[in-house]
Amino acid sequence: MMQLKNKKPSFVSMDLGTANTLVYVSGQGIVYNEPSIVAYKIKENKIIAVGAEAYKMIGKGNKSIRVVRPMVDGVITDIRATEAQLKYIFTKLRLTKSLKSSIILLACPSVITELEKTALQKIAMNLGASRVFVEEEVKMAALGGGVNIYAPTGNLIIDMGGGTTDIAVMASGDIVISKSIKVAGNYLNDECQKFIRSQYGLEIGTKTAESIKTTIGSLSKFSDERKMKVYGRDVVSGLPREIEITPEEIRELLKVPISRIIDLTVQVLEETPPELAGDIFRNGVTICGGGALIRGIDKYFADTLQLPAKIGEQPLLAVINGTKKFESEIWEILKAEKLHEDIINS
Repeated sequence: MMQLKNKKPSFVSMDLGTANTLVYVSGQGIVYNEPSIVAYKIKENKIIAVGAEAYKMIGKGNKSIRVVRPMVDGVITDIRATEAQLKYIFTKLRLTKSLKSSIILLACPSVITELEKTALQKIAMNLGASRVFVEEEVKMAALGGGVNIYAPTGNLIIDMGGGTTDIAVMASGDIVISKSIKVAGNYLNDECQKFIRSQYGLEIGTKTAESIKTTIGSLSKFSDERKMKVYGRDVVSGLPREIEITPEEIRELLKVPISRIIDLTVQVLEETPPELAGDIFRNGVTICGGGALIRGIDKYFADTLQLPAKIGEQPLLAVINGTKKFESEIWEILKAEKLHEDIINS
C-alpha cells in the first residue's frame, strides 16, 4: 500500500477520448489537448507523429505510413498504439519524472471492458504511477459541465463525444443508470460523407466532413446561415470538383442520427426511478462533449423531450475539467485508506 507522505505525489489525469486526448497535471493545468491519432512508419514499426501532427496526415499519407486511431467508437482497438501514444505524449511533454510515484486518473468511455480497464491501468503503472483510478467519462463530464453530482437529486447528462454518446442519470455522487450508443461526432462525419456521395456524386474526406458539420451544421434555423463550398473527387470522372451545399441539407441529415440519441434518452428516462425522474423534470438535461457545439442542439432536445436543456460549461473540456474537480475526492479516498491501514496495524 502506498504511503502518503507530507509531500503529495503528483496528480495527473487523462481524458482518453476517441477524438481527442487531454492531459491535466495538478499545478500546471491542461498540458496536452490534441487528436487521438498515431502515425507509424510501417516497415520500422516506429511512431513518427502523434496528435495534431498525425491528424494532418489523414488522407494524405502513403504506403509506408499507417495512421491509426487507438480508440474507435469508445473501444480500444489497438492497445499497443495506446501505450505508444501515451509514452510519446509524456516524453514530448517531459513529464516522465512527474509520473514517478504519481496518482493517475483515467477518464474512459463507459463501453470499454474490464479487460481494457486493466490494460490501461497496467500502462499507467508502467509509466511510473503508484496508483491508478479509472472513472467513466460521463461522470467526469457531468462534474466538469457544472452539475453538482454529489447532491441527492437526479440529473440527466448527455455526453456526445467522438466515438460514443453516453447518457446517464447521476445522483448522490454516482451513476444511477447509463446507456451508450455509437452515434457521436465520428458517426455524424460518416453520414455527411455518405450524403455528399449519394446526393452529389462527390467523394470527400473525413476532415472535410467534419468541417461541414462544425461550420454549417445546426438543428434549428438561424438568420445568419450561409451556403458552403466543398471540394472533393468526382466518383465518375475521378477528377477534382467543387459543389455548394446548404445548411438546410445538413440540418435534415443531422436530425436522423440525433433522433437515435433522443430515443435512447427516452429509454433511460423510462428506467429512471420515479423520484429521480421528478428531479430531472425540474433540473433538465445537460449536454456536454463536442456534439454540444452543434448549433441549436439544446433547443432541439428541449422541444423533443419536453424538458429544460442546457449546454454544459466548456463542453469540449468538460471531462478533463471534471477530473480536475475530482482530484480532491481522490485525496479523500487515499486518506481514508491510510487511516484504515493505520487502524489495522495498530
